[in-house]
Amino acid sequence: MQVKIFRSVWGLENLAGAEERLRYIKEAGFHGVEGPTPSMQPDQWQQLCKGYGLEYIGMITAADAGTFQREVERVCAYGPILVNAQGGLDRMGFRDGCRYLLQALKVEREMGIPIAHETHRGRLLYAPWVTVQYLEEFPELKVCADFSHWCVVCESLLQPVEESLEVACDHAVHIHARVGYEDGPQVPDPRAPEYEPYLSRFESWWDQIYQARKAAGAPYLTVTPEYGPPPYLHT
Repeated sequence: MQVKIFRSVWGLENLAGAEERLRYIKEAGFHGVEGPTPSMQPDQWQQLCKGYGLEYIGMITAADAGTFQREVERVCAYGPILVNAQGGLDRMGFRDGCRYLLQALKVEREMGIPIAHETHRGRLLYAPWVTVQYLEEFPELKVCADFSHWCVVCESLLQPVEESLEVACDHAVHIHARVGYEDGPQVPDPRAPEYEPYLSRFESWWDQIYQARKAAGAPYLTVTPEYGPPPYLHT
């Protein structure tokens, strides 16, 4: 199974224009680009990506079902192979969350493009125990695994919720590969020896996801390494 590595446009604000960013991403050796709906016409964007040999993962944020549908329809015009959704709100009750996901899954079926729901603070899948409830209710739900957020919410490396992690890994189709810690979503430097235990812990989760996707017969797994600028970056 192939691992496709994508570069987020987050942190590339210093590069002027889409073409300069895509050129940078291609020269850096990535398979594709991940980001919100581009500020150009869909056919222009697709031609640019094709010219650089890059695939596209679309990214949306949507607090409610109506916004979700509009944003998915808009980004799908740009030819993504997958849509990553930071969706819903952490303060939604379970019943409201289920209504949101019912509509989200309906939109996914209609558009015919896989949609991964990110485990993000402030969003519907903000915590392991909540996510498992929704995955039990909707086994077809796909996850974008960014467990750095869960480390902050749980103030731990998630040892107390191992079973929830296993369920989430089985449903993950996309990874945001950033190493978090108990008090923040991004360690100052994942290469530093003092953060080796954190890196190893995260790598074990990413390996679990890889093995689950391989066992499911998936042709590839998409991964977007993340290392954000300030205020994520310590200054």
